[in-house]
Amino acid sequence: MSRDQSIATAVAYLANGRFLADLTRRVAIATESQNPARRPECVRYLNEFRQDLASIGFTGDILDNPDPIGGPLLIARRDEAGHLPTLLVYGHADVVAGMEGAWSNGRDPWRVSVEGDRLYGRGTADNKGQHTIVILALEAVLATRGSLGFNVVVLIETSEETGSAGLHQICSQHRSKLKADWLISSDGPRLARDRATLDGGTRGTVDFDLICDLRAGAHHSGNWGGLIANPAVILANAISSLVSATGQINVRGILPTEVPPGVMAALGRIELQAESGGPELDGWWGEPGLTPSQRVFGWTALEVLAMTAGTPALPINAIPPRASARLQIRYTVDTDPAGFMQTIRAYLDENGFENVAVVPKATELEWGATRLDPEHPLMRWAAASVQRTTAVEPTILPNAGGSLPNDCFADLLGIPTVWVPHSYSGCCQHAPDEHLLTPLVAEGLAIMAGLFWDLGTDDPPERF
Repeated sequence: MSRDQSIATAVAYLANGRFLADLTRRVAIATESQNPARRPECVRYLNEFRQDLASIGFTGDILDNPDPIGGPLLIARRDEAGHLPTLLVYGHADVVAGMEGAWSNGRDPWRVSVEGDRLYGRGTADNKGQHTIVILALEAVLATRGSLGFNVVVLIETSEETGSAGLHQICSQHRSKLKADWLISSDGPRLARDRATLDGGTRGTVDFDLICDLRAGAHHSGNWGGLIANPAVILANAISSLVSATGQINVRGILPTEVPPGVMAALGRIELQAESGGPELDGWWGEPGLTPSQRVFGWTALEVLAMTAGTPALPINAIPPRASARLQIRYTVDTDPAGFMQTIRAYLDENGFENVAVVPKATELEWGATRLDPEHPLMRWAAASVQRTTAVEPTILPNAGGSLPNDCFADLLGIPTVWVPHSYSGCCQHAPDEHLLTPLVAEGLAIMAGLFWDLGTDDPPERF
């Protein structure tokens, strides 16, 4: 009985086909949360996952979502002893649209394709492959030691890709079931492919629309061009007033008032590099005076996600009556999102854009920003465990650049959180050809088995 044996058992799940078999079963269930017709598939996934957990001593219930637009959730527990600490594990079973027909080489998004060191399929990286790694690592520790040495709660939702509808209510209503000392889970990409990353939290998100709606219908551009205002031009100028041509945010009221010096110093030591298959970094873009790491992990981002005026697929010689754009703010814990819309409204008015409406996203399913101090005892403990397994010091981020419903755990439940991602930035997440790399699967299985082994020893991290 040893830590090394537990890690070897976990890694063997990749070599002997167990990981691939479990992943293949799960990818084949088309759990598209953006498609209401796939709701039965979400229920099917949770039922099968509950059976898999039952084989290693978990009991659980599938819960209806209190929000009508949200999918079902699974809460399962394995209790070893009342005096032992409890770990909370989170994952999401839902995926974005499969985008059938858009994948290269005729790949089927609902079938895992093994090509070299790549495992293609929808959900392989986000998040079915990652929570499969976590559960198999727990199983490996059980197979080696006969017990975990701690209690575990597993929470799997099916609405993450549409904003985690109902998750806050579930965490509030089932607080006693979800009570835990720590959360250790896996989602998102590593900062660099060849080094493990530990994320202490995530940035928050706020989506909103800018709409310039001037009249009832379109009018011939030859007869009316130069005589009537063009909403597309007004909207483009409104956006350019918010963000400069080099990506600097001009509406300063949505930026952090003060970022802890220790956080900025830690981020300043992290060097971001483009991954193979990913876009090249534009060093000239964004807030002047900040490093790329500080911009994406310690600062606000204001991005345009989509714009529409007229009929782009079939342009006609007419001035459109209306133009709209969907924008998104990613923010850290150093800003207050409650004032974002008012701040943007006031800024547009001051710059002459009273005819551009600011409309919060109708569903308003926002994830709040969270952060764990890099020196927090749980983070330092996790970093030591990962380094012991990989012989390489992991990259520690106070928060990831992306977003997850981590505020449910960190703020609502009051649990310190560490995220250990097992994908990379070139995985084509949310796009055709999504894939997971087998070397990262093998190392992920080893890392998680090491973490869970260490968690059940006589020297676990401090309980909170």
